[in-house]
Amino acid sequence: MDTLDLARWQFAITTVYHFFFVPVTISLVAITAGLQTAWYRTGKEKYLRLTKFYGKLFLINIAMGVVTGLVQEFQFGMNWSDYSRFVGDVFGAPLALEGLLAFFLESTFIGLWIFGWDRLPKLVHLGCIWMVVLGTQLSAYFILAANSWMQNPVGFRYNAARGRAELTDLWAVLTNKVVLVTFPHTIFAAFMVGGAFVAGVALWHLVRRPGTDRDVFRSALKIGASVVLVAGVGVAISGDLQGKVMTEVQPMKMAAAEALYETEKPASFSVFTVGTLDGSKEIFSIKLPYLLSFLATGRFDGEVQGINSLQEAYEQLYGPGSYKPNIPLTYWTFRLMIGVGMASAAVALWLLWTTRRGRAPARWLVWLAAPLPLLPLVANTFGWIFTETGRQPWLVFGLLPTASGVSPGTTSGEVITSLVGFTALYGVLAVVETKLLLRTIRTGLAGTDAPPDTAPDQPDKPLSFAY
Repeated sequence: MDTLDLARWQFAITTVYHFFFVPVTISLVAITAGLQTAWYRTGKEKYLRLTKFYGKLFLINIAMGVVTGLVQEFQFGMNWSDYSRFVGDVFGAPLALEGLLAFFLESTFIGLWIFGWDRLPKLVHLGCIWMVVLGTQLSAYFILAANSWMQNPVGFRYNAARGRAELTDLWAVLTNKVVLVTFPHTIFAAFMVGGAFVAGVALWHLVRRPGTDRDVFRSALKIGASVVLVAGVGVAISGDLQGKVMTEVQPMKMAAAEALYETEKPASFSVFTVGTLDGSKEIFSIKLPYLLSFLATGRFDGEVQGINSLQEAYEQLYGPGSYKPNIPLTYWTFRLMIGVGMASAAVALWLLWTTRRGRAPARWLVWLAAPLPLLPLVANTFGWIFTETGRQPWLVFGLLPTASGVSPGTTSGEVITSLVGFTALYGVLAVVETKLLLRTIRTGLAGTDAPPDTAPDQPDKPLSFAY
């Protein structure tokens, strides 16, 4: 493989690895804040214990997410300097807002929340965790605004002398039609992950330790499974809106997602398609009539452009070359995203049904404890692989080809060295993260019994770590 291929592999590996932690962080902090709010309003100790328990799991996860996220920015300069130069003036504003505003809120109020259990009044301490929630939401929005500009560039002018895009309208970037549908879709998908994580941990305790804190973990199971179902509805609705916007701004991505080679009106949705290995021709397909037209245009008789006609149009617009993404990869990641996401919602619904009216979960259900959180996490991963590979061969759609963004002075040997180093480091971090999470999960609610001392009239009392 040449330098370009190696750089793409490295960015894919590090990005997918980093995103394992992002949806858990976004959703688990909000669920933890909800649990603490329930304790504040009801005074029930079970909510306090769950707040501290899942709060500790959140802290372990966010620490790893911050570390792995820093590598993303390093790679822009390491392997993608021409890309950085092209988008730097546009990306500077939203990424600066993410760092100076969103990350500032997260880091500051996480510290206050951790050390404030026995120092701050209950309401002030509760406000701290909600400020962390606000910070994570803002962080996600600003980053998605930058990513959405790559999908649908707006609010800029091209400076031919400098060979880069220059920001002219920050508001246009922040209100890009792509980010307006991508943000809710990403957040709902993240809540499916967090809800499944909460439910999976609770299920393990209910099955393996049925006599220990049974009522507390039953509540956690119901909360987690309910979050998965509600978020699943949000994912479906926002995903439908996102598909229509995607068809408008990136018709080739929609055509590739359906392996639709010829323009159709009305267009059928492909349930299962077998094509040639290079993705150039359809061999066999099972389709649902009219459905793709509705998903893409909102009308059952809407026209959906095919891959071949779009290729011809792009050649006339951008010049000779292939403008097709990897069709098999795009097609199957799109379906795996939908299928695995639906499976996680079905499992959550089934768990609620089998544990209704105080029924204890069957012992064999422990085998669902580990896969349950992984299902929506895998669906999230497939979704982002689809989003980024379906944009190819563009880094910035219609403006900057991927091959033009790689650092000109970087050699294959340098990329291989950093690729091996990061992969080995991430392997070690994965072991550390897994051990910390499993140890905390096995410990359970130990040490969360006594409510904290929230009296603010003890100025000489030293700060103490609540966990």
